[in-house]
Amino acid sequence: MITQADIDRINALARKSRTPEGLTVEEKAEQMELRRRYVEAVRENLTAQLDHTVIQHPDGSKTPLKPKD
Repeated sequence: MITQADIDRINALARKSRTPEGLTVEEKAEQMELRRRYVEAVRENLTAQLDHTVIQHPDGSKTPLKPKD
């Protein structure tokens, strides 16, 4: 799970990376780890949303979405 503090840190590191001083090696590693966790959280949320999505047909019947094989 990603917290607001993690998102704030991602943004702070992104701002610092655009400055002339840039990021240290440790900060770059932290940035990569935070971004990985963020993307993982977004994927989990999207998967959960799609798992609860149904298609309603014109006749009123509903079909849940199925994952592609």
